[in-house]
Amino acid sequence: MNISIVTVGKLKEKYLKQGIEEYIKRLSAYAKIEVVEVPDEKAPEQLSDTEMEQVKQKEGERILTKIHPDSHVIALAIQGRMLTSEQLAANLDNLATYGKSKITFVIGGSLGLSEDVLKRADEQLSFSKMTFPHQLMRLILVEQVYRAFRIMRGEPYHK
Repeated sequence: MNISIVTVGKLKEKYLKQGIEEYIKRLSAYAKIEVVEVPDEKAPEQLSDTEMEQVKQKEGERILTKIHPDSHVIALAIQGRMLTSEQLAANLDNLATYGKSKITFVIGGSLGLSEDVLKRADEQLSFSKMTFPHQLMRLILVEQVYRAFRIMRGEPYHK
């Protein structure tokens, strides 16, 4: 399975980079995984609704250029479906069973994802009703994907 994580913005925090690198290393035994960063759109702190939509639109255009046409796209969105770790594992297993070998997870910027990206997504996934920094979501996502593969293989890790 080929997994891409397309995300907005550069990761600066060393501790997050180290955690993500560790899980990517662990995941390499199960799947090919890559993290693709697209630049975030610079914007002032206070934005009108129109300006927010423009920022999300520009970031969305950058995201869409990084998604392979035959990839199954899972957008991380607060309004998405919440799954248990076992359900995520079953979902990834089903995708692989039915020939979906390219999976792209999309993490938006601080304002979220554009409507165009959400329309391109085959499904939307939420990790919580709470809002998390998008940089931290990278670490949470790679850990959960790693956990999913361990569950699929019946290997110890999940508790």
